[in-house]
Amino acid sequence: MTENWKIVCRPSFLGKRRDQQFQEWTTKYGVKRWRLAWKVGEATTDFQGACAVYEDAYFEFLKTHPEALQRLITEARDVYDDAPSNVGSGLDYTVQETKRTHIQDIAIRRAVLRLGLWFKGTELIQIRQNRGTHPLSMTLSPGRVPFHRLDLIEKPELGGWWAPGTVEAFYQSNKVLQILDSNA
Repeated sequence: MTENWKIVCRPSFLGKRRDQQFQEWTTKYGVKRWRLAWKVGEATTDFQGACAVYEDAYFEFLKTHPEALQRLITEARDVYDDAPSNVGSGLDYTVQETKRTHIQDIAIRRAVLRLGLWFKGTELIQIRQNRGTHPLSMTLSPGRVPFHRLDLIEKPELGGWWAPGTVEAFYQSNKVLQILDSNA
């Protein structure tokens, strides 16, 4: 029998509340009876699929902004989001060692690799809205990098710390909570 999933809401930004929220959903809906998914056009995808689309936006941005790309690979030895330990995730979106989900650092690494390049610098650069001290912190923030397929962002866009039409707008606006539909 095929499982039928029903969208119940668009939860948007979870941040530090992620683990607490996950526990609340488990209590309310049951173990393995809820999941997060992301709408991409007419389809929904899991975290890995959402990360692939998110990564494509970074790839397109770096490809069309050679000055930012050159500065990044020249000055950075690596990038991170909320903790230097994020570099341990390498190219694997499923390696999440802090209480927040960090994607932009992994997406940037993978986009740089897809462009046939790698970091040659000495600086560990934080890529995070209003937190990092390096100019690229803001330039490459997911709340500032334009999303490459505006037609795919669910409407109305959800608001938050990010600007409309950005990578983060896609990630947050397209995230949905699904539950197993026992009536299907």
